[in-house]
Amino acid sequence: MKKTTMMLKKKFKNFNTKIKEECGVFGISNNNDAAALTALGLHALQHRGQEGCGIVSFDGKKYHSEKRFGLVGDNFNKEKVLKKLSGNYAVGHNRYSTTGGTTLRNIQPFYADTNAGGISISHNGNLTNAITLRSKLVKDGAIFYTTSDTETIVQLIAKSKRQKTIDKIIDALFQIQGGYALVMLTQKTLIGVRDPFGIRPLVIGKIKNSYVLASETCALDIIGAKYIRDVENGEIVFIEDDKLESIKPFPKKKQRPCVFEYIYFSRPDSILNGKSAYEYRKNFGIHLAKEDNIDGDVIVPVPDSGNAAALGYSQQSKINFELGLIRNHYVGRTFIEPSQKIRSLGVKLKLNPNQTSILNKRIILVDDSLVRGTTSYKIVKMLYDAGAKEVHVRIACPEIKYPDFYGVDTPTKKELLAANKSNNEICKYIGAKSLKFLSIDGLYNAMGFESRNNNYPQLTDHHFTGDYPVKPIDDLGDDKITQLSLLSTGSDN
Repeated sequence: MKKTTMMLKKKFKNFNTKIKEECGVFGISNNNDAAALTALGLHALQHRGQEGCGIVSFDGKKYHSEKRFGLVGDNFNKEKVLKKLSGNYAVGHNRYSTTGGTTLRNIQPFYADTNAGGISISHNGNLTNAITLRSKLVKDGAIFYTTSDTETIVQLIAKSKRQKTIDKIIDALFQIQGGYALVMLTQKTLIGVRDPFGIRPLVIGKIKNSYVLASETCALDIIGAKYIRDVENGEIVFIEDDKLESIKPFPKKKQRPCVFEYIYFSRPDSILNGKSAYEYRKNFGIHLAKEDNIDGDVIVPVPDSGNAAALGYSQQSKINFELGLIRNHYVGRTFIEPSQKIRSLGVKLKLNPNQTSILNKRIILVDDSLVRGTTSYKIVKMLYDAGAKEVHVRIACPEIKYPDFYGVDTPTKKELLAANKSNNEICKYIGAKSLKFLSIDGLYNAMGFESRNNNYPQLTDHHFTGDYPVKPIDDLGDDKITQLSLLSTGSDN
């Protein structure tokens, strides 16, 4: 076990050290345009992952699979591709990478044949006992084709001694731990699963006689589907044709959705608990301004992540909102950086100061979060170089002091700036005149809660508090709690 863990840690040691979007999942039943609608749904969820995408369909007799590197719009925009995905049922997946190499075999949805029939799985999240389970499965003779924890779920389903597919799935689910949302396809049954704490999101929609499962409501909007409800924490939904059934096999837990869906991950127009993500983020800015007493000439957002919070801050403080930074939306991952001199331009490839809005101004710079501080340092310097008189940084969430291992790409604790430096030290590091974060109670107030109840927090807010709803079983040595789990859905899916 120790040897296996060390090998895995060595294999994945160069994981990315910036918070990134999560994976996006989608599924649809009983529709003649299942593949095309899945492609549209994935397009709406593109912000959750841009490294790869895939669709698996079922035509009543056979499964069909297409997987590609890159964006949905670049790969599933042609009729000849969609014609290969025949059938009235389909599931899809957008992948983002945190660790390991980008290989086609790691792009989801995964498919496998079992003694109860075929099954295809799309997964958003991360298992906290994936290495332990994988080691045991390999010891028992299992052969893994990918380096993903999602394949562990597939193996557990295939090896289950239960007879019915649904019983095999339940058997597998009781062996895994972590934060996850699963969309599965077994012959003519679409299945959705959400982890017992509801950490990862999954919603149910309907278009005519077709049910839809998706990571966010924006994926329903694009195909004209009506939002029905969220899949509840610990719930399994089964959809056959136009009928939906539900069971809750897990011991009951208090729901604790990930707070970063509200702060950053979800698309601004997606609905979370009755409000758009945009409204929550605007409220974060309002409460940040209420907690602040700094005077300035203009509020400047870090685009696009800080836009809503900066607008809320501006409205509360009565200080003018200005687009002091202009974002270049056409810089992608494939941008050629031929020399160190070009690479050193760094953030200027994506952002440029709007000098007429910031010259000789006292700027209050608003962003949604601060992780390592590298980008903040570059932006602050850029504003000063463009003639800003003062730059005061305001962050619309509390200090991120603890890493995530439920499917979010975060640095190790030693690389999280707020985990190792005081507020004044961070302020000096990024070169700002002053720095302030939204308080934890301010965050909860902005979301409509009275405060954070230490006994019963309403959210999975471990990023700020260290209060992990599910502790990892995998032995990662000294980094057991302080780094992202090495086998993550984001890493190799």
